[in-house]
Amino acid sequence: METVDTSARSTGGSTIDVYHPLYLHPSDIPGVNLITKKLTGTENYGVWSRAMLIALCAKNKQAFINGSCPRPASDSDTLHIWERCNAIVLSWIMNSVSKEIFGGIVYSTNAATVWTDLKERFDKVNGSRIFSLHREIGRLTQGNHTISTYFSKLRQLWDEFESLVTLPSCACDSAKKYIEHDQQHKLLQFLMGLNEGYTYVRSQILMMSPLPSVSQAFAILSQEESHCSLLATPPIPLDASVTAFYSAQGKSYDKRRDIII
Repeated sequence: METVDTSARSTGGSTIDVYHPLYLHPSDIPGVNLITKKLTGTENYGVWSRAMLIALCAKNKQAFINGSCPRPASDSDTLHIWERCNAIVLSWIMNSVSKEIFGGIVYSTNAATVWTDLKERFDKVNGSRIFSLHREIGRLTQGNHTISTYFSKLRQLWDEFESLVTLPSCACDSAKKYIEHDQQHKLLQFLMGLNEGYTYVRSQILMMSPLPSVSQAFAILSQEESHCSLLATPPIPLDASVTAFYSAQGKSYDKRRDIII
C-alpha cells in the first residue's frame, strides 16, 4: 500500500517543510472557528487575543500576525501559497469577532495589519480594569456553587489579571520569592471565599507546613465535598423498603399491627 508523505510539500520550485509557516495541513481551511469566544470590544480583548494566539501557535501560523512571515516578492515561487495562508488566517480572525467588528475588517487583505489594528483599538489596559478585577477577586465567594465551579471562576479572574499586569519572569531569587508569595496569596483568597461548612478543613489546610499550593488545597476540598455529598444522601426508610417488597409479592404490610395482609 502506497503511503503519502505529508512532512513536506512542493510548490513551484520550492519545498515547504512541515514546520514552516507556509505549510498547510489538510485541516487548515477557511471558515473554521479556532476559538469559541468572539471579540466584542475592549472588555474581552485580553482573553480573546490570548485564546487566538494559542490557537494560531498550534496551527503554526502566528508568524502571519506578528510580521515574521512577510509577503514574498511578486516573482517569488511562494507568493501564491503565502496569499492562501494569509487569506486563511484572515478568515479565522473574521470568524472570531462580533458582527459589528467584522464589518470593519472584511475588506482587509493582510492578517498582520488586521491583528495590529484590533490591538490598537481594543487593547486598553488601564488602571480601571485592573482595579475592577482585583475587587471582583476579593469579593468572590463560593455561595451556592460547587467547589469546582467556584475555583474555576477564581482561576479565570486570576489569569485575566495576570495577563494585564507584568510579573517577574527571571530565574533570580527575588522572582522566585515573589512567585511563592503570589501562590500563598491565591491560596488565602481561595480559602477565604469558601462557605462556613468548610471551616474545619480550611483550618487543617492552614496548619500544614509548608502550606500546600492552591491546586493541592482544591483537591483536598473537592474530596471533602464529595465525602459530604455521600453522607448527605438520605437512606431509604426501612418501612418503605419493606412495603415495596411485599407490594411486589401482591401483599401489603400493616405497620400499626405489624402483620402481613
